[in-house]
Amino acid sequence: MTQLRVALAQINPTLGEIPGNIALIKKYAHHALEAGAHLLLFPEMAVTGYPVEDLAYRQSLQQASRRAIENLARELASEGVGEIAIVVGFLDGPTDGGPRPVNSAAILHRGEVKGRYIKRHLPNYGVFDEFRNFEPGQNSLIFRHCAVDIALLICEDIWQEGQVMAEVGQRGPGLIAVINGSPYEKEKDDIRLGLTQRRAIGAGAPLCYVNMTGGQDDLVFDGDSIVVDASGKVVARAPQFEEGLMVVDLDLKANSATPDLILTDGPLSPYTKVVPGVAIRLGEEAELWSALVMGLRDYVRKNGFSSALIGLSGGIDSALVASLAVDALGPENVFGVSMPSKYSSDHSLSDAKESALALGISYQVIPIQPMVDAYLASTELTGVAEENLQARVRGTTLMGLSNQCGHLVLATGNKSELAVGYSTLYGDAVGGFAPIKDVFKSDVWRLAKWRNSFAESEGKTPPIPSNSITKEPSAELRPGQKDSDSLPTYPVLDQILRIYIEANGSMSAITAAGFSRDLAERVISLVDRAEYKRRQYPPGTKISGLAFGKDRRLPMTNHWREGF
Repeated sequence: MTQLRVALAQINPTLGEIPGNIALIKKYAHHALEAGAHLLLFPEMAVTGYPVEDLAYRQSLQQASRRAIENLARELASEGVGEIAIVVGFLDGPTDGGPRPVNSAAILHRGEVKGRYIKRHLPNYGVFDEFRNFEPGQNSLIFRHCAVDIALLICEDIWQEGQVMAEVGQRGPGLIAVINGSPYEKEKDDIRLGLTQRRAIGAGAPLCYVNMTGGQDDLVFDGDSIVVDASGKVVARAPQFEEGLMVVDLDLKANSATPDLILTDGPLSPYTKVVPGVAIRLGEEAELWSALVMGLRDYVRKNGFSSALIGLSGGIDSALVASLAVDALGPENVFGVSMPSKYSSDHSLSDAKESALALGISYQVIPIQPMVDAYLASTELTGVAEENLQARVRGTTLMGLSNQCGHLVLATGNKSELAVGYSTLYGDAVGGFAPIKDVFKSDVWRLAKWRNSFAESEGKTPPIPSNSITKEPSAELRPGQKDSDSLPTYPVLDQILRIYIEANGSMSAITAAGFSRDLAERVISLVDRAEYKRRQYPPGTKISGLAFGKDRRLPMTNHWREGF
């Protein structure tokens, strides 16, 4: 057995910001040097950020990424970091000069790119799925460093049952190193842990799994880097949704395989071991909250905004979004505006004000009735069209303020409303980002209660008014209106939506769960007819296994009716 000190850099790169990402990589390489590491792992596509989607076709980006990785090797050596074996994910292109992108990992050592591994099994989201196995090459790469044979894999390799892991097991490495860009989903950390344990046990070798953190468009990456030993026991585990360096010492088999590449061949002298840490897992609500906060913060920051604007209605959705925005951006960067009409209740105004005061954000009231009246004086609208005019005036007001002040407008709709089309195009659907787009209404209430309880446990004022949580939901577009006038109650609706949307269940699955056929038909019809609205909704953080836009798109022109 030989000792090896491994560092896992759980970083938050910015897509396309190659100089900034290289600076981040160098920062953590120096931290690893200070920690005495011999092997340093960075996430998948760390040089370019991830996922690059159609930018991957740009030969200019491929070339810039390749140049950056070659320069990085030389610069790290000149800065005294050359003796560490460093694995970095980057975007490359094929050697024939074509446009096809290649998801690669480079092994840097002593000023050179000593080896490159091309990902063989590629994800079914993004651009790479078109090019699976397009280029001949090995299904695994093993390099020797400090007398340890290390199998290098990229993300999806370990999710696939078959050739890659079978080959790794047959070759018998002393360590498996997996670099990842694995997006967050509810309960995925448990799936991820079980997977790393099965792969380590199957190959008979410890496994180091490094994952990136941070937000990119509607994805958020949670980190959760893991090291398990050959028996599947967790040796070290990084905090979720945090950037940092995790260092672990491992006793590994020496010279256990026939490597493809040898960096250094001699074993290390024994050294004093560090004590690895296993971060406490976040509770379910805390995990969801952290994902939503990170997704919002990085979308705002990485897109060049510094502040957010929210229409505060006094309802639970806008109060929750405002609280998320404050946690993500700070109260000084969040601006709330109440836009009452003649139908707005006194409690809506008082609840909106209470929310703003509790959060410490800027707050103003802009009555919309004069604008609505002026519009109706020019164009006759009645019924639903007149009701929706109020929402559209509010949307125009928000976008006008955004244009004037530079704030990013946050849409406050939830997944339940989005699913059934319970929103007004160019009204409450306006905005640049929708933080709770993938959160069902029942989970909105659950998160609100959790956030208030958390504030109380910290000795702080609960940020969400209790009346916003307990009162019956209403858009207040006509006297006495309630959401339940148009929809099933949200607890019932959400159960059906979870079956039909997230589980891809059929009509029979819904009725088998105890719901009437009439109700099932009504909800399915609402969902299927609302696709054109969902296509026009702002992006929002994906937290489920199946989110609108990212994972689920129906034809907008569609005469198929489930079970009819």
